[in-house]
Amino acid sequence: MGKIGITIFLLACFVWSVVFTAPSMAEYGDIVLNSKSKSMQSADVKPVVFPHWFHRIRFKCKVCHEGIFAMKKGANDIQMGAIMDGEFCGKCHNGLIAWEPLYCDKCHNYEGQ
Repeated sequence: MGKIGITIFLLACFVWSVVFTAPSMAEYGDIVLNSKSKSMQSADVKPVVFPHWFHRIRFKCKVCHEGIFAMKKGANDIQMGAIMDGEFCGKCHNGLIAWEPLYCDKCHNYEGQ
């Protein structure tokens, strides 16, 4: 493996560790989902940080905003049961297209105030 290959590998490892393992502060363009704070507290999970721009650079808006999510704040009653049943985030996070929603801290990782 040449220098370029090693550099790409190390960069990929760094991105993976930052995106998928580190607790998250919301960045510009991210959406913090905390409307169900009481149920999240009783489940002992943190609010969700949805990395909107992380998804947006990969997909056009219509992939999610035509049929999965209404594009209006508060219009989507997102619940874990629905996600596990393949609705909302579960349309893609199903173990085939993207990782399945089995590890709470991958999404429930907001460290803000």
